[in-house]
Amino acid sequence: MKTSSAPGKPRAKAILISFEVPIREEFIMISMQGRNAVVFGVANKRSIAWAIAQRLSEAGAKLAITYQNERLKQEAHDMIVGLQGAEAFQCDVTKDSEIESLFATLKERFGHLDTLVHSIAYAPAEDMKADFLNTSREGFKMAHDISVYSLIALARAATPLMNNGGSIMTLTYFGAEKVMPSYNVMGVAKAALEASVRYLAHSLGPKQIRVNAISAGPIKTLAARGVAGFTEMLKAQADRAPLKRNVDVKEVADAALFLASGLSTGITGETIYVDGGYNIMGY
Repeated sequence: MKTSSAPGKPRAKAILISFEVPIREEFIMISMQGRNAVVFGVANKRSIAWAIAQRLSEAGAKLAITYQNERLKQEAHDMIVGLQGAEAFQCDVTKDSEIESLFATLKERFGHLDTLVHSIAYAPAEDMKADFLNTSREGFKMAHDISVYSLIALARAATPLMNNGGSIMTLTYFGAEKVMPSYNVMGVAKAALEASVRYLAHSLGPKQIRVNAISAGPIKTLAARGVAGFTEMLKAQADRAPLKRNVDVKEVADAALFLASGLSTGITGETIYVDGGYNIMGY
């Protein structure tokens, strides 16, 4: 059967080419080459912040890792030995003078900053374990100062170094939205943290600086030991989440790498859940 075409015009041909190329990790690797990041909250090698630091380093980022005080200095330096080009700096986020000093040093060493990871949270043990009604005034102030205000203070200090835009992220938990037994004042602090993310996103948006939160499912970390009934929380998560399992630090770190990269330039003010879908369930 012949097909007709307009006189003097070449006949159009449709050619369908099928490629069967296996998807390999090398093809989808996110590169952070030429980018600088500072990570706050690396407590030990089981911490979420450490997993994020490793992931950013693997992707090629130059890292600054902070430690709280002189007592933790050696441990921090020992941890970063395997991270190429990483440096450790002291910074107690409750002291404005140390924050100012750190970012002056980062400006001198790095020139600019592309990513800031805030993985800091603290509340007195007695206020975590007691009935929420009995939360102390001092415990409430401390939880919000360390867990929430520190994000604002660090974002303010980082902004002048993010002159080409950048990504700021923090770590939160579902206890900010729903009552989780024994999470108490930390749940209230996380709610304030998530609200701060939205307000910071609005403040920093004109500078093309993105601010987001990652809401991770319960993970066995040193900090998690302070939550009574944590083992039961892990079991409930695995039973009810659509994926029927708990998440691990590497999955959270992958989400952090995405938020740090150029693939997330249209995302800000959001809480990204890495919890196996637990947050969508109604029971």
